Parts: sequence; C-alpha cells; structure tokens
Amino acid sequence: MRENGVDRNVSSCAVEVGPSALGRGVFATRSFRPGQAILVFSGPVLNHDEVLALGGDRAYALQIGADEYLDTMPPGRYANHSCDPNAGIVNDRMLIALRPVAVGEEIQFDYSTTMSRDHWTMECRCGQATCRRVILDFHHLPPITQNRYLQLGIVQRFVVNEVRRRSPARRVVRRTRAFRQVSF
Repeated sequence: MRENGVDRNVSSCAVEVGPSALGRGVFATRSFRPGQAILVFSGPVLNHDEVLALGGDRAYALQIGADEYLDTMPPGRYANHSCDPNAGIVNDRMLIALRPVAVGEEIQFDYSTTMSRDHWTMECRCGQATCRRVILDFHHLPPITQNRYLQLGIVQRFVVNEVRRRSPARRVVRRTRAFRQVSF
C-alpha cells in the first residue's frame, strides 16, 4: 500500500540485528526501493525525566515530541546513525529507505533529524566522508543539510514545528506530500 508516496508495507522479517562496526546494527534481509518502509519503531512512550532515569546505558530513546520519547524495542533499538544515511524517519516512527538498499546493507539514519532538546550529544563514528564528528540537535545542522532533510520529509513533526516557530521569516521547506528520491 502506498500513502503520500511512501510504501507502507512493513514485513517483520525485512531486517535483522547483527554485528556492526559500532556494536550492533540493523541489516536489510531484502532489498528496499527509495520510499519503501523498512521498519516501524515501537516501544513505551516516556517523558524526558523518565528517559534520564533509565540511564545512558539503558536508554534507547527516539524523540517523537517536545517531551515524548519512544524507548525503542528491537530491532529498531539497534539502528545506528550516519551523517550520510540510507534511511530516514517519516510520521515520527516509520523508517523508510532514502535510496536503494541492498540485502545485507546496514540501515542507518541521521539521529539529528529526531533531536531537539540541546541535552544530548555523541561523538560520531559513522566513518562517512561527510561525517560531522559530533551528533547534535537538528537546529545545529548546517542550513543546507536541514533543508535537504526537510525536503525529504524525514524530520520529526515537532522539530518541523519548532523550526517554523523559531524562524518565521526564514523560508522553511514544507514536507512534500510524495517522497522524492534525492541523491546524497
């Protein structure tokens, strides 16, 4: 089924968790086309204080609102970051392919597209030529990167709303209704 240009069919066996250069990662067990759903993040919804109470070694939180986080469950829990991602999140929880993804390829998204708290940073070890070296909130990304992610529609809705509030005079690209393949 396709909705707004995104293929919504998600198979529970489309990915597997396996060893990666960063510990564990999520790997494709079949190929994906751009815009095709890979997985849906799931888990209990927590607030910021509850996430902090879990501690850094137990929290696998995905920010889905200003004070809402998913304590992600496997396999999504093990999706790693990349500054040159092959996947992105739409509708706050669905991970889609941004470009063709081959069987066995690690699926990675840019964590910055889901972050807006200025609380958490992490050294980036993605190894991409475009690596920013530190994972920061969306608001700290270079404007060209912000606009590319906004055009792709892979920025959490609450972050998009914050961008609009913070920069009323700045031209903010609205999410497109249909996913468009954009080469990185």
